[in-house]
Amino acid sequence: MPSPFPGMDPYIEASRIWSDFHADLATEIRASLNTQIQPHYYATAVTYVTYDVIEVAQPKRRAISPDVGVWQTQTRSERPSSAAVIDPPQLRSQVPLEVPIRLANVEVREAETDLLVTAIEILSPVNKRSGPERLKYLRKRQELLRSDVHLMEIDLLRRGERSPLETPLPPAPYYIMLSRAEQRPDVDVWSSQLDERLPIVPVPLIGPDPDVPLDLGAMVSAVYERGAYATRIDYRLPVPPPNLSPEQVAWVEQRLAVYRVADESTES
Repeated sequence: MPSPFPGMDPYIEASRIWSDFHADLATEIRASLNTQIQPHYYATAVTYVTYDVIEVAQPKRRAISPDVGVWQTQTRSERPSSAAVIDPPQLRSQVPLEVPIRLANVEVREAETDLLVTAIEILSPVNKRSGPERLKYLRKRQELLRSDVHLMEIDLLRRGERSPLETPLPPAPYYIMLSRAEQRPDVDVWSSQLDERLPIVPVPLIGPDPDVPLDLGAMVSAVYERGAYATRIDYRLPVPPPNLSPEQVAWVEQRLAVYRVADESTES
């Protein structure tokens, strides 16, 4: 079943789904490019492992109070002299639990020399959250911008900090940035609204070879259907954070109303 959204599905931002989608999108982009750029180039998905904090939901334990309590008192003199009295804890909390997650990006390389031509970075939550992983990504980004490699950033996450640009971005949930090596510091930016199809963007090669088109809308749709996200996502729940505007909430509810009716008829 296709997604109820014409572009990016905001429910995919849920932490239990995103890393799987991220890896599948990289694979889909690689496959699409390889049908267009051979034999002089090839695209490869480069996987890496990072760590992210997950929320651990634990059931609340039910407190049982007895009807009758039997207590035995003990005087101070009856306690063993060598035993230390342990103070009870004041509260019980949890520590952030980090788990390894496998992510992937795409590289376009020249077949004859293995030269890196274009780096396609699919941003993940760890790239956009303040901390060591974001700093690591920004250092990698700066190294690419100082090189002769074309850089494309695909940001399909509404939450988190955007990658730095000199010009303020127009209000939108999703962005694609392309920095051509020969045009720096100028970059091209595509923005996409929640109710819009994702754009078709150019992937540059080595001149004079022409750009090849990358249909991000088709990529996301293919990943959605092959990944069985229609089965995995519960559209009765609210959209994952950040909060939508009132206009966006109304639009999402309208889209999902039609989808829910179709889903209920299929189940019956």
